[in-house]
Amino acid sequence: MTVKRPGLPFVTGTVTRHLLQRLAWAALCLALAPGQCLAQAGDSVPQVVVGGDHYHPPYEFLDEDGQPTGYNVELTRAIAEVMGIEVQIELGVWSDMRRRLVSGEIDILQGMSYSEERAEQFDFAPPHAIVHQSIFARRGDPAVEVEGLRGKEVIVQRGDIMHDYLVEHDVGARLITTDTHADALRLLASGQHDYALVANLPALYLGRELGLTNIVPVARPFSLRYGYAVKRGDSNLLAQFSEGLAILKNTGRHQAIYDKWLGPLEAPDGIPWKKIGQVGAAASAALLLILGGIVVWNRMLKRQVASRTEELRLHQQQLIQADKMTSLGILVSGVAHEINNPSSLLLLNLPVLRDAYADAQPILEAHYRTHGDFTLGGLEYSRMRDEIPYMLDDMLEGTKRIRRIVGDLKDFARQGSPGQAEALDLNEVVGTAIRLVDTSIRKATRCFATHYAEDLPAIEGNAQRIEQVVINLVLNACQALDDMEQAIVLTTRHDRDRRCVLLEVSDQGRGIDPESMNLLTDPFFTTRRECGGTGLGLSVSAGIVREHHGTLTFASSPGEGTTVTLALPVPPQPPPAEAPSPPAPG
Repeated sequence: MTVKRPGLPFVTGTVTRHLLQRLAWAALCLALAPGQCLAQAGDSVPQVVVGGDHYHPPYEFLDEDGQPTGYNVELTRAIAEVMGIEVQIELGVWSDMRRRLVSGEIDILQGMSYSEERAEQFDFAPPHAIVHQSIFARRGDPAVEVEGLRGKEVIVQRGDIMHDYLVEHDVGARLITTDTHADALRLLASGQHDYALVANLPALYLGRELGLTNIVPVARPFSLRYGYAVKRGDSNLLAQFSEGLAILKNTGRHQAIYDKWLGPLEAPDGIPWKKIGQVGAAASAALLLILGGIVVWNRMLKRQVASRTEELRLHQQQLIQADKMTSLGILVSGVAHEINNPSSLLLLNLPVLRDAYADAQPILEAHYRTHGDFTLGGLEYSRMRDEIPYMLDDMLEGTKRIRRIVGDLKDFARQGSPGQAEALDLNEVVGTAIRLVDTSIRKATRCFATHYAEDLPAIEGNAQRIEQVVINLVLNACQALDDMEQAIVLTTRHDRDRRCVLLEVSDQGRGIDPESMNLLTDPFFTTRRECGGTGLGLSVSAGIVREHHGTLTFASSPGEGTTVTLALPVPPQPPPAEAPSPPAPG
């Protein structure tokens, strides 16, 4: 049984302060002996079971003594050191290790390529490498792209990202699966089948190790992000490894591990040191290189210090903003209480005035018929007798609207626990959120529309937190518009096949470039920093949606607007109770 240390999602001001403290502590650990830091952390060290492929060099493999080694293994141990956690690394057949992650037998995989399909089942840390996938053929065979694999016999590793891709996209190739990249390359080199679709660096490494000189890469169709992956929802463990990876990157240790294992394969062939007469020139070049390296290192240190200073300044501004929002919540509650008092007085007195006028109207009518028109409130009675009831009704309705808005503000400002689940009507939640941001909507567009589905099933969750998500989505849509004639449309519907209710927020704004699509929910990522954006809105929203076991997806093209879809699950309905059988006749 493994023990996981609790982690904190990186979304709030408090958590930001906590992360900065952890970064400072990790930096101190790099200066001190690791053992001393761990001793100060306590005797009980959490253990995490880390899985990987037993024969995927140079990323991860078993050495001659049967011990885990490779780039992923050394990186995992370095992360465990700086984070103060204990890891148990287990390497095996890839398809089996992937199955064990799903079943919970291991906690995390140290190297998995990212895809949108896999993201539905796993959560991924920021990548620690980019893996290029290559199509290999025997020397002299024709080159081919992925589209040209139809009808061919293609060798892939079982459960690998290329196996997933060829199955999911129905390329039309006949797939031959193996347990390892080495098995795939051996089959191809022996003259069997047509092509192998495998990761480029492991294939080059294995080709040299195994002496497979008759196979060559003929195409590199994919470049994929490669990093740590956990079972979907295990955000605490993933946050620890993401944090540790960030520390290694900022200290340069990640680059050193990367260069050690992957650099020799990525770099071109080195100089063949065969001529003894070049030793003197090499020594001079080395000296110049060292001197140049010192100069470059100094400049890099200055850039890093400047970058870190700017990053800390931004974090401080975000902490101040978060504190202001907390204070604003307190102010809203107090102001709402003060507004409620005169509102209650109006709600009490306006119906009385309306009834009083109704009682006085027969007397005023009699006076009008007897003496003709007269002045009432500075205007002719013949005009005022029809206007006064409407005026009183409008005042009463306006007071009720004030009361509703104040109530919505108080509910939104109230601190709610994620565990406080209740039955919710998504249409009502969306309506409340729209009332709260009505002013922002009217300033952004004259074309705002809502389409509410009828008979939406109830969902379970925290109303204030779902309102917060809807408000963030609507405000983002407003900020994306460049013209008052551009539209925003909110649509709710019930997806019976997926057993969930959906909210679609569509705008006709400027859209999102492809490079930013995968970063939208990252903490502190924003395209509006010069306008005061903090980059926390969508990150916080994504965390709230995950707490409610829902999804948040984005579809956008530059210049063609954006559609954000919020999906929340519908809880299973209990079976109807059977009617009791009538008693037997006595």
